[in-house]
Amino acid sequence: MTDTFTPDLSIIRDTDLKKKLAQARERFKMDAVFAVEAGEILAEQVARDAKAQARANEVAAMAPGARRRAKSKDALEKGGERQDLRHIHSVLALCGLPYSRQSIEEREYRSKQGNMRLIVNAGELLSPQGEFVKQPLPYGSRARLLLLHLCSEAIRQQSPTINIDDSLTAFINKMGFDANGGPRGNLTAFKQQVNALAACKMTIGTFDEKGGRAKTVNTAPFASLDVWFPTNPGQQMLWPSTITFTREFYDTLARHALPVNVHAIRAFSDSPRKIDIYYWLSHRSYSLNEPISISWEALKEQFGEGHFVTSGKTGGYARDRDFRAKFKQELAHICEVFPKLPVTVTETGIRLKPADSDVLSIPAKRSTKKA
Repeated sequence: MTDTFTPDLSIIRDTDLKKKLAQARERFKMDAVFAVEAGEILAEQVARDAKAQARANEVAAMAPGARRRAKSKDALEKGGERQDLRHIHSVLALCGLPYSRQSIEEREYRSKQGNMRLIVNAGELLSPQGEFVKQPLPYGSRARLLLLHLCSEAIRQQSPTINIDDSLTAFINKMGFDANGGPRGNLTAFKQQVNALAACKMTIGTFDEKGGRAKTVNTAPFASLDVWFPTNPGQQMLWPSTITFTREFYDTLARHALPVNVHAIRAFSDSPRKIDIYYWLSHRSYSLNEPISISWEALKEQFGEGHFVTSGKTGGYARDRDFRAKFKQELAHICEVFPKLPVTVTETGIRLKPADSDVLSIPAKRSTKKA
């Protein structure tokens, strides 16, 4: 009797193929027949592995920014999962913070979008020596990522007081930043933005011109935060163990939370403007009932950068064509990650069509209906 060749089935790892193998084992009682079927399943696994390795080699050869976008696109193509969902306060998402570092003398920043307005005032924190120390305006991608993480944790934990010491470092790693310390390390840079956010005050406003109504909320993001200052330049700052949002901020967050996909945020984590454009596209495309055109003038007003009150300067681009060129490039990067996004560039601006949430890999809301 000739021995039947049995392939190495331990190579089969994909869930669907393992299920297929188990079904074949049940169906085919003869070893020879089962071996043929198992060989075909094994060949499919080998082909998948080869394709995955080829893609990994392709991605590894890319520049860092393109590599980050490619990895995010691959993850998003699997579909939006609830564990990938994060939330950001919609006013902060749409109005935004400064893109670049400002001098410590710059104390007030204003931005607007549609019927929303935001004022951010830089504040001060008490040092261990009993002196109030001026903090800068929060800015850049790190401040945006921190707000996203903290808002998401408040929604997830359903509480204005959230535990962050362990989750924050993990989140920073997930965003593609090395969790390195030292005066110039990423952890120090993130903690400086925690301090800036802890010290600042915000005025959040919405209005309805037709209805003759407006609402203004004056708030600080955090009601309570333990801030630890290093006693020498080489000493590492520690995370606060908990952060408590003010009741006013938490209540408006609960009403105005914008869902986003964490893989998309990772793709754009090196660019605060791309994060803002992604937030804006998520909000506008999902809320539209019909296509709209947005002018270059309106886009520059929103994404060029807001108004710095202390110095009187307006951030952004001196020449319109420079802004248009940069915006087109950044929009193209977003469309790399979301190829089905219904947006086109025109001579006068962009044209945006309505889109379902799955276009941006946002999972559908769970039904609240009872059976």
